[in-house]
Amino acid sequence: MKKYGSRLELMFEGLMVVTGTAFLAFATYYFITPSSVAPGGVSGIAILVNYCTGLPVGLVSALINVPLLVIGWRQLGREFLWKTLLSVVSFTIFYDYVFTPLGLPVYTGERLMACLFGGVLTGTGLGIVFYSAGSTGGTDIVSKLLHQRFPHIQLGRAMMMVDFVVITASVIVFRSIEAALYGVIVIFATSQLIDVVVYSSDRGKLLYIFSEHYEAITKEILDRLSRGVTLLHGEGGFTGERKRVILCALRASEYHQVKRIVRQLDPDAFMIAADSTETMGEGFKPVEQES
Repeated sequence: MKKYGSRLELMFEGLMVVTGTAFLAFATYYFITPSSVAPGGVSGIAILVNYCTGLPVGLVSALINVPLLVIGWRQLGREFLWKTLLSVVSFTIFYDYVFTPLGLPVYTGERLMACLFGGVLTGTGLGIVFYSAGSTGGTDIVSKLLHQRFPHIQLGRAMMMVDFVVITASVIVFRSIEAALYGVIVIFATSQLIDVVVYSSDRGKLLYIFSEHYEAITKEILDRLSRGVTLLHGEGGFTGERKRVILCALRASEYHQVKRIVRQLDPDAFMIAADSTETMGEGFKPVEQES
């Protein structure tokens, strides 16, 4: 049963990878390529090669990925390689054999709008792929390796660092500084959406509650929300009085419920609410799960 469940999970993740790659191919074909912008990554390199030689973007992207996939195999494991291969093949199929033959009109309007919409769709697609512990290949592999080595660097920001070289090359190829500036807009929008998709479900609130009625508040949080509560020992800096401090990690949607509980039980309570960018453990995602 466990093996069957693992296969279903793997199939679902594969479907998510294909879906995310479809978003990426759609954004590249209909918004980014027609705007003569190379927003980093292997797809950006493929756009530059296409501009200079006319070779298909999907095919060039697949060829560039071959040596990078070898690196991915050695460093990131078989499952990661399988998902990356799936994404690379899917991108080529979607771009060269689905969207191109359809011949639907691409967006040729305001360049800024094209970059913003292209960045949003690209970030959404990459976020879906990353959330499924996959990769679209290319500099995504480099970004993933950076994220493994330096976990405090979120994936979106890691990609911005890696893609700077491609942006610089676009100035030379397109002979336009504007191409680089618009490329930066695409990358910024992309990185923001990646972090939203990948990390939004992990965001929450971290509460510190100072109250004489800590026992009643603790009981209500446990009973109503089934959330764990930790009681810390505190001491007033001025009075020297010893107090109990309630520490509680919540999902953002649960914050107002706790706020209401505290207000009802102790209107004079002192409460500090801090944003938590990632919460792992019981009641949240497992600690061992990769983002």
